[in-house]
Amino acid sequence: MANVQFYDVILKPLVTEKSMSGMANKEYTFLVHPEANKTMIKEAVEKMFDGVKVARVNTINCEGKAKRQGRGPLGKTARTKKAIVKLTEDSKDIEVFAGL
Repeated sequence: MANVQFYDVILKPLVTEKSMSGMANKEYTFLVHPEANKTMIKEAVEKMFDGVKVARVNTINCEGKAKRQGRGPLGKTARTKKAIVKLTEDSKDIEVFAGL
């Protein structure tokens, strides 16, 4: 990934029941660029949100689902990558998830 800025790494926050239950333990889930590594994700979260310190990052590669269009051949949707970011105890909460 040449010349990738920190705002290109994190695509959007992921809001599911499981990710919402992790917010009590300061764990936040994001959809990230498929070629981003853990170091890039950590730097991007710390730069995008003020007062946030990342303790660890877990990543999950999700393959695309098999889909058909009518009677045509079998295709696949785009692959994605999720990142679960655990914050330190003394860091502030992320404001994107504050109203949810």
